[in-house]
Amino acid sequence: MWALRVHGYALAVSFCFIALVAASRKTDPLEVKALKDIKKSLIDPSDKLRNWNKGDPCAANWTGVRCFDLKGDDGYFHIRELYLMTLNLSGTLAPQLGMLSHLVIMNFMWNNLIGTIPKEIGHITSLILLLLSGNKLSGSLPDELGNLKNLNRLQVDENQLSGLVPKSFANLVHVKHLHMNNNSFNGQLPSELSNVSNLIHLLLDNNNFSGYLPPEFSKLQSLAILQLDNNNFSGNGIPSTFENLLSLVKLSLRNCSLEGAIPDFSSIRNLTYLDLSWNQFTGPIPSKKLADNMTTFDLSHNKLNGSIPRGVVYPHLQRLQLENNLLSGSVPATIWQNISFSKKAKLIIDLDNNLLSDIFGDLNPPINVTLRLSGNPVCKKSNIQGIGQFCAHERRDVDESESTNSTDVCPIQSCPVDNFFEYSPSSPVHCFCAAPLRVGYRLKSPSFSYFPPYITSFESYITASLNLSLFQLSIDSYEWEKGPRLRMYFKFFPSYNDSYTFNISEILRIGSIFASWGFPRTDFFGPYELLNVTLLGPYANMIINTESGKGKKGIKVAILIAAAASILAISVIIILNLLLFRRKLKYRHLISSKRMSSDIYIKIDGVKSFTLKELTHATNKFDISTKVGEGGYGNVYKGILSDETVVAVKRAGENSLQGQKEFLTEIELLSRLHHRNLVSLLGYCNEEGEQMLVYEFMPNGTLREWISGKSKKCNDGLSFFMRLRIAMDAAKGILYLHTEANPPVYHRDIKATNILLDSKFTAKVADFGLSRLAPYSDEEGNVPKYISTVVKGTPGYLDPEYMMTHMLTDKSDVYSLGIVFLELLTGMHAITRGKNIVREVNLACRSGIMDSIIDNRMGEYPSECTDKFLALALSCCHDHPEERPSMLDVVRELEDIIALVPETEISLSDVSFDNSGKMAPSSSSSSTITSGFTMTRMDQQNMFSYVSGSDLVSDINPTIVPR
Repeated sequence: MWALRVHGYALAVSFCFIALVAASRKTDPLEVKALKDIKKSLIDPSDKLRNWNKGDPCAANWTGVRCFDLKGDDGYFHIRELYLMTLNLSGTLAPQLGMLSHLVIMNFMWNNLIGTIPKEIGHITSLILLLLSGNKLSGSLPDELGNLKNLNRLQVDENQLSGLVPKSFANLVHVKHLHMNNNSFNGQLPSELSNVSNLIHLLLDNNNFSGYLPPEFSKLQSLAILQLDNNNFSGNGIPSTFENLLSLVKLSLRNCSLEGAIPDFSSIRNLTYLDLSWNQFTGPIPSKKLADNMTTFDLSHNKLNGSIPRGVVYPHLQRLQLENNLLSGSVPATIWQNISFSKKAKLIIDLDNNLLSDIFGDLNPPINVTLRLSGNPVCKKSNIQGIGQFCAHERRDVDESESTNSTDVCPIQSCPVDNFFEYSPSSPVHCFCAAPLRVGYRLKSPSFSYFPPYITSFESYITASLNLSLFQLSIDSYEWEKGPRLRMYFKFFPSYNDSYTFNISEILRIGSIFASWGFPRTDFFGPYELLNVTLLGPYANMIINTESGKGKKGIKVAILIAAAASILAISVIIILNLLLFRRKLKYRHLISSKRMSSDIYIKIDGVKSFTLKELTHATNKFDISTKVGEGGYGNVYKGILSDETVVAVKRAGENSLQGQKEFLTEIELLSRLHHRNLVSLLGYCNEEGEQMLVYEFMPNGTLREWISGKSKKCNDGLSFFMRLRIAMDAAKGILYLHTEANPPVYHRDIKATNILLDSKFTAKVADFGLSRLAPYSDEEGNVPKYISTVVKGTPGYLDPEYMMTHMLTDKSDVYSLGIVFLELLTGMHAITRGKNIVREVNLACRSGIMDSIIDNRMGEYPSECTDKFLALALSCCHDHPEERPSMLDVVRELEDIIALVPETEISLSDVSFDNSGKMAPSSSSSSTITSGFTMTRMDQQNMFSYVSGSDLVSDINPTIVPR
């Protein structure tokens, strides 16, 4: 009887633990049923969804299904992402998609789906990305999509959709990207779209829209790209209010049946690309000069008359197309005479079929210029030397072919090309043979017409966004498509310091950044889309092994063995307890329950859960010698993990400890913030009453140390250019928090000690312990302009308005960053012996003695740049928030200032540290190991330290801001 009773206890315990293992990640049953219904409506010829009938979606990792890492309040796990791109699926979209009520991303791009878009999708108010491009969907857009109040990106382009744009889209107040091009939408564009105030890219080209262009679109003050080509706007003109779209970089209205005069766009100083061709515009070309950034100016195939303004001189122009008009007078040679062409620059000037009768200046365009004059009276003037070559009827387009790096000097037999290995064209290691990862990519609306001058800058932009070295990317080929859109194919090579192939985690990391639009925003290169990630050779095997039945069987067996062993061990322990400590069982059970409730272990993507033992060992038991700082949260220690990764461990003090739920919620928020100018969270520890955050270690400490001269690593101060670069880095980090973080975040404690410097002096914003989520829209779509909160922050950096009203806004962060800018200029503290830096600087400016308070440790500096930087800093520190610039305006102004810095100043500021820890100029061939990647320093033209116009070969200044 006694043995039977013990056996019963053991059996009961075993069943309990089996149930616990099986239910550890149980998905909401309604969502499971919805997924099965969704699968029934799809045709899956490649059997990609074969595991959708096995186990639980969240526990068994169903293909394309990703769940939240934490249970919901109902005790179930919920589906976060449905990622079914390029799976060769056909069939229809099931109404049951609307049952995935917690979904954030829905991606069915590049399949063969037919039928209509279910209105039930409009019930998923949590949705942020709705991606249905590249299918065969038909019918109209459901009005219910206007209920997606949190939507950021809506892409339904390249389908067969028709009908009107729902007026309910006015409620999509958070949408930044609206891509509906290449469909059959018709009717009048609703003026209600002007309420989508955050809209950045509006692509509606290649549809059947009619009516007029809504003048109300001028309210879209964030709009950077407006592309409406190939529609039929019934002979109406361009509203004069479009002159107020001051953020426009690209305006393309080709073949839209537009009439009337061309508005004056000279006030739009970011305008780079203007295409109004194939319309019925009349009158003269506006005489006022457009922005110097212009690359493309196309007014061809209209009815324009008058002369060509001599002010049409743009230093970065690639295409000037005025053919097939009624233009008369002279051809101004000044168009090309005042352009300093780089080696890769090209310019096409097409003036065919006009009434031009003379040449103003010498007809001697350089070899970079293609000039076309056929069909003009000037071609009949034999006294103009060389006129004949420009009047020929044959077309002479620029050649965009690019020679690739030759690998003839490398022995073919040592690199098994047949096994998808090849030589890395730009590797620092001669004849480095590796297996590249192939990615298809497309720019959907670039603001240039000729790619070669920007290839180097583009490669830097891509590799920096992916945290790869420049030599790891090779653009295998590229081609222009109708739109115009630029399709290209990348080859990514593994770092020679790692191995000849990428590991699976690196492939997933790179693919995830592409698929989730993880690149910093750039209006010059425009919106992009991932076409495919091709896995060949060793990568095909790697993926097959992780997804095949054999691999999964091995994993399942391992789990079952581990579970069985755990159950057996626990059963034995309990039996012994029953035998030896029956009277203490209840007490021990209570103790065990208490411990389990105090230590909660969860998995959060992108961060690791460290044990207390790991961090104790890493910091030598939190020895005082490893302490590198302290703050309101607690002490900060330098730690070295078992894999020799150097980290910063922030250990919460007693007054900073939070409840379990609050702490883990904060971790989940921080894990979503990823930007090159934010200090990365690597992990956390929540064990035995300890709460610790583990960050990447920043070897050059705080900006405050360098401004004050207290850094032990350098006796010299930061140069002016380095300070500008730090200012830009910090501004981009904050801009990301304000505009691209999900949800948006206000930092509210920006200061020089919260801006840290890595080994290459890239600045990263730290310490979000006081941060607050930006306000969300209410049920009617209205977004509050501020958060009412208890005032927290650091004296001297606090926004005066925030202190008085307790109303926290994005302009509160702008004020604090302005204080940091003043510190960078003067070397002063925000408050010194009762003196406020803003007051002191303003007083010096009014007294005309500004030079006396500029920090003399930054050496020589261009006065024009310091004047502009000072003006920007003071505008940020204006007492009235409405007078301060936005963080986007701050970034743009810094880009303009940096573009003015002489190249000699930039090269002198390119520094690194030698082995002794002393600052030294960086040679063109030196390399530094950072975060596991070998970052090879190129010459200044090819080096990527931050994304701005000054990095471009042509010196164009595109607007490139963080994601």
